[in-house]
Amino acid sequence: MKIKAAVVLEKGMDYTIMDVNLQEPKESDVLVKVVAAGICRSDYGERNGNSISFPNVLGHEGSGIVERVGPSVKSVKPGDHVILSYGYCEKCEGCSTGHPSSCDHWMGINNSGTNGRQEYVLTTQDDKPINNFFNQSSFATYSLVDESNIVKVDKDIDLRLLGPLGCGLGTGSGAVLSVLKPKAGESIAVFGTGAVGFASLMAAKIAGCSKIIAVDINDERLLKAKELGATCTINSKDPNVDVEGLIREHTNGSGVNYTVDTTGYLPIMKVAVNVLKASGTFAPLAVTKNTFEMNTFFDLVFGNKKLVGCLIGDTIPKFHLNNLIDFYKQGKFPFDQFIKFYDFEDISQAEKDSVEGRVVKSVVVMDKTYQP
Repeated sequence: MKIKAAVVLEKGMDYTIMDVNLQEPKESDVLVKVVAAGICRSDYGERNGNSISFPNVLGHEGSGIVERVGPSVKSVKPGDHVILSYGYCEKCEGCSTGHPSSCDHWMGINNSGTNGRQEYVLTTQDDKPINNFFNQSSFATYSLVDESNIVKVDKDIDLRLLGPLGCGLGTGSGAVLSVLKPKAGESIAVFGTGAVGFASLMAAKIAGCSKIIAVDINDERLLKAKELGATCTINSKDPNVDVEGLIREHTNGSGVNYTVDTTGYLPIMKVAVNVLKASGTFAPLAVTKNTFEMNTFFDLVFGNKKLVGCLIGDTIPKFHLNNLIDFYKQGKFPFDQFIKFYDFEDISQAEKDSVEGRVVKSVVVMDKTYQP
C-alpha cells in the first residue's frame, strides 16, 4: 500500500515527506493508522548517524488506530486504539521473565532496519528498500508493527497525547518505578528537566519520595518541575554554582538515595554519583556517545553505591503504559502539560524546537481528521 512517510535519505539530511510503499500485514503483523508521534531526542541522534542505516523512516513514539491484523494476532482488532512501543521476541529468557527490553533479539528486531522476519517492510516507489526503525517507523501515516509492539489503550483519552508514553515518558517513569523502586520517604535528584526528567520526577512523587530535587539550566523548566512534584530546584547554568553542595544542603548533608541523569553531560554525571548517600543508586538515561569514567572502588565500592543501566524503563509496556494512563486520569502524571502539537508537514520545525529546548515534547499529528 502507498503511504506518506518522513524519510531521512542520508545521514544528517533533513526529513523528506514522500510517498513510499508499505508491506501488507501477515502472520503477527498489525497495520496501524498513525494518529500522531512524539519526537524523541533519539530520533535526532539517529538522523545524524548514531547507529542506523539509510534511507530510514524514524519515529518510535507512535499512537494510532488498528486498521488490519495478520492471521495470528489475538490481542487487538481493527478499531482498537493503541500505543506503539518496541518489538521483542516474546520467547527468550529476558522476555519470559518480564524484561522485554533485555530481549536476546532486541537489536535485530528494532535496530537492523528490517522486521523480525528480516524483511524490509518499507520501499521506495521504485521498490528500493527503506530501513525501518524500532520495528515501528511511526513518522508516517501508517505503521506496520508486530503484535509485541502494541499496547492497547482505552478510547476515552486523546490519542495524540499517548505516543510519548512509548519511549521518553515510559523511560523516565520506568527507571524510577520499576528499576530504582524508591520507598516512601526516600530522596532523589533528577538532572535535566526534559520529558524524561519530568517523567522521572512525577514518578518519584507517585512513589512517595520526600525530597525530589530537580537540576537544570532553564528557569522556566525548573518552575514547571516544581509544579510537577519537585520539592526543590537548582539552576546549574552558572559554573560557580556548587550543585553538589546545594544538594547536600537540601538533604542535611547526607546526599540522596537515588539519582537520575538525562543530560549525558559528563560533569553532571560525576555529581550524580558524588551526591549519592551510602548504598545509593545512579541511573544514567541519556542517549549519548560520551564515555563516563570513574574509579570503581572509591566511587562505587567504598560507599556501596550502584550504577544501573535501564533501557526504556525496563518495564512490560502493555502494563506500565496503561498504569501511567491511570495515573494521568487521577491527576498524578499530568504529562499533557508539556506537549505541543505540530502538523506532520512541520516535522523538521518540531524536531528543531525540541532539540533547542523551546518545547519539552513535540508531537507531530499525521491524522488531522482524528477527533478525541
